[in-house]
Amino acid sequence: MAAVEYEEATRLYPGTPTPAVNKLNLSVADGELLVLVGPSGSGKSTALRMLAGLEPLDDGRILIGGNDVSTVRPRDRDIAMVFQNYALYPNLDVAQNMGFALKQQGVPKEERLKRVRDVAKLLDLEPYLDRKPRNLSGGQRQRVAMGRAIVRHPKVYLMDEPLSNLDAKLRVQTRAELVELQQRLAVTTVYVTHDQVEAMTMGHRVAVLRDGDLQQVEAPSTLYHEPANVFVAGFIGSPAMNMLPVSIDGSVRIAGGEIRIGQALGEAATIGFRPETVTIGDDGPIPARVRVVEDLGSEVFVHLVVDHDGDERRIVARVDPPFAGEPDENVRLTLRGALHLFDATEMRRATVTL
Repeated sequence: MAAVEYEEATRLYPGTPTPAVNKLNLSVADGELLVLVGPSGSGKSTALRMLAGLEPLDDGRILIGGNDVSTVRPRDRDIAMVFQNYALYPNLDVAQNMGFALKQQGVPKEERLKRVRDVAKLLDLEPYLDRKPRNLSGGQRQRVAMGRAIVRHPKVYLMDEPLSNLDAKLRVQTRAELVELQQRLAVTTVYVTHDQVEAMTMGHRVAVLRDGDLQQVEAPSTLYHEPANVFVAGFIGSPAMNMLPVSIDGSVRIAGGEIRIGQALGEAATIGFRPETVTIGDDGPIPARVRVVEDLGSEVFVHLVVDHDGDERRIVARVDPPFAGEPDENVRLTLRGALHLFDATEMRRATVTL
């Protein structure tokens, strides 16, 4: 086991004007599960591949267990990687797939078989050890891929969107199993995903990247309740945080309704509030119109339109069922909870609770 350090780590692809990863400074504690999350092109997979040794560094360095591995070959970094597409050998059975890397390392057969059996028991793969990958379900194949990494006893696990090929139900089940497994093994793990729900439910901490730059790294609850900037606020949370451009001089006007907040940020500010902050009724200060009602059974998402400074702005409310409103119905909104105030630089300046 070992801690991981990115120090000013930079990757600039030839022919591109901006780095895919730009001066990344990030620490991963020994035994931590850290999730790298961001939209397509944010640099999260490149950062993982730099750690694996599959992408060279153009500047900075990466350390594993205090040792600089920036120029060390991938096979000598003592890491194990789990890919999105499983990358199993179709002509080998489960036991042979899991033990392949050990065989290549010259591990004696008896020890190799013991480690494969131990990990198969851990992953509930014992009944399938003699099956070929084509005779396994998607979830079983993913467990085989994880088992192949686990048997090596590496210092660090690297996982590049390993659940994205699974259906929704199996993805939820497998991510819970993966978190439980990581807690049991207590091995440093860096996990890449574009799914912010996956990131929030799995990571001890989550690092949010955008265009190669690290935006914020915190525990999931901190990212949700204390986003550093407008991008993090809008990216973390499903549905996303509602955002409205405003002028803040001690109060803020939203769709003709005025809310006293006791802060002054000037013009070109932004106010953000989560869907659960919006209460729908008949007597709130903010007029709105219902667009769409999404009834999910345990909760209801109501998509609304407000007339804000002459423009139609869309916001979402999360309410408890049942909800009796209909599309095109006029309603009134009240905000109760945290309002996040961002200045003209889109950095969070304050949070006010109503």
